[in-house]
Amino acid sequence: MTKSSPPPGSNAAGPLSAAGLSDRIELMQTFVRIVEAGSLSAAATQLGTTQPTVSRRLQALERSLGVRLLQRSTHAMKLTEDGERCYERAKDLLAGWDEFENELRGARLHAEGSLRVVVPHAFGQKQLIGPLAEFMRRHPRITVEWLLHDRAADFIMHGIDCAIEVGDVHDTSLVAIHLAEVPRMTVASPALLEGRALPRHPADLATFPWIAIPAFYRREITLTHAGSGEQKHVGFRPQLVTDSLYALRNAAIEGMGVAVGSSWILAEDVAAGRLVQLLPEWMPAPLPVSLLYPYARIYPARLRHFIDTMKEAMPAAVSGAVGWEALMRMKKED
Repeated sequence: MTKSSPPPGSNAAGPLSAAGLSDRIELMQTFVRIVEAGSLSAAATQLGTTQPTVSRRLQALERSLGVRLLQRSTHAMKLTEDGERCYERAKDLLAGWDEFENELRGARLHAEGSLRVVVPHAFGQKQLIGPLAEFMRRHPRITVEWLLHDRAADFIMHGIDCAIEVGDVHDTSLVAIHLAEVPRMTVASPALLEGRALPRHPADLATFPWIAIPAFYRREITLTHAGSGEQKHVGFRPQLVTDSLYALRNAAIEGMGVAVGSSWILAEDVAAGRLVQLLPEWMPAPLPVSLLYPYARIYPARLRHFIDTMKEAMPAAVSGAVGWEALMRMKKED
């Protein structure tokens, strides 16, 4: 006497042997389409099949899971509590499967959709425009909202996909990818130094007027000797406080005080003589640059592409030693 095969969707022989993975995906796709279409007949029309086929697939999925997913009557259809949970999970699983298939088929090159990205004002206006342009050339189907904010991003309220932040990350509810370190320098204008002895030790800086940027320092700064590693704390009372790196730079050029700022924005002025680097052997600590985004089960390809681009570009962007275009030329030459 021969044994009959178990019905499609049953778990009599284990979760995967009774129905192949592709069959289970088809069952889940059918279930999601039923819920979104509102009826079995509408789902059948959209799937290009018959209502009895859709009904059989639903029954097979229910048998496989061992739960009732839908309550049906002549005129109505309603998700059960198990059905509601299954619907949400099925959407996530199908989205993940689509991402997986796309990657295997090389569709990563054709990512599409929109990204809302929060970036610091200074970085976002200058250093990151080159990497952003390259990202958009590589992925022309992706649109980007480039939002300039120096404050922490509210991901949920403003629908932010990711943010680039300079400084320590304190929000443990976010994924934080370390991209680079921003070197900094201490500067003052020749006008401010006129008639004063050049500082020879960090303690000498306390006698100068200062410009502060509260996100990174307000009333003191720690300097580390490049050779010995010795650290000194410099306390001061700022005469100007600003939240803008560009304002800090311009105020320093005007002789309004000593300033500590990112080397990439100050190095050109030092080279041109508009600013003087003070105590070059005593360095302020570099600032970390991180890319932040909320935790999720699945991340869209457009976000992954953006992360990859920023990982590649950020070291050159923060150092100011080489522009993005030069970096790309070097890669091509290699």
